[in-house]
Amino acid sequence: MYIAQAYKGLSDSWRYVVGLIAIFFVWQFIGGIPLIIALLAKSDSLAVLGSGDMGVMADILGANNLLFFMLLTFVIGLIGLFAYVSIVHKQKITQLTTSRKKIDFKRVFFAFGIWALISTAFIFIDITLSPEDYEFNFNLGPFLVLAVIAVLMIPLQTSMEEYYMRGYMMQGLGILAQNRWVPLMVTSFLFGIMHIFNPEVAKLGYGILIFYIGTGFFLGILTLMDEGLELALGFHAANNLTAALLVTADWTAFQTNSLYRDISDPVLGWDVLVPVFVIYPILLYVFSKKYKWSNWKDRLTGDVPSKETFLALNNDNADVPNPS
Repeated sequence: MYIAQAYKGLSDSWRYVVGLIAIFFVWQFIGGIPLIIALLAKSDSLAVLGSGDMGVMADILGANNLLFFMLLTFVIGLIGLFAYVSIVHKQKITQLTTSRKKIDFKRVFFAFGIWALISTAFIFIDITLSPEDYEFNFNLGPFLVLAVIAVLMIPLQTSMEEYYMRGYMMQGLGILAQNRWVPLMVTSFLFGIMHIFNPEVAKLGYGILIFYIGTGFFLGILTLMDEGLELALGFHAANNLTAALLVTADWTAFQTNSLYRDISDPVLGWDVLVPVFVIYPILLYVFSKKYKWSNWKDRLTGDVPSKETFLALNNDNADVPNPS
């Protein structure tokens, strides 16, 4: 069981409480220092940072530089998360990632490939149906720089979110609540709320949170049904990478030198609801058939065994580190 992998490390409640706060601090505050320094070097005021105006920050730093420093906060956060898990919990990163003996990268690449194809298809269908809403934005030099930054760093950015929410937090809440539905509900709602300060929310309204919370539930279900993060890691990376490379807009969190620029006046519409209520259920069906998922109720809402029961059943007592 994926959640019970936490028992293979030091799983005291205080370690998770301190960890959630400490990792978040490293991610959001320590990780943001390079961006602050870069803005100070180019501007006399940090008021733009407080305003969250991505367009103005992109004008100051350049779109590619801004993207680099934004993604760097996640890279620093991921390093902090892995360090805390290894040092304080004495848990292997593999155990934070999956219930399998080793990380299944075939699952990562399968989820990445299927969602990259689907999301790219949706983008180009929309461009074909509404060409007046887009302008061709391709510029070879800046695009190549964008591609290098995006390919190298966006998977790390999305991995930080997955390891923090569907990994560390899900395991910690699961062994605390001794069930699966509490971590599924909490991490899914928190994942949505984490995006509340995105410029998309300011532009489209709080209704867009349906998409973010729905995506959180989808990724949480993937993790619990598949007993690991691999599918969620691949899906999330594909989602953000295709968005960064193909389409940008003045009102999105990613200001990039992408192929196209969305110049429409955005409204909250079907494109928010269709992925959550149509595409995600279809994908869950595809994944369930490929990986032969069963016993949905127990995997999503069932109990998490006690530490003693789990270790006895798995004969893993020798692998558990000594707190001293």
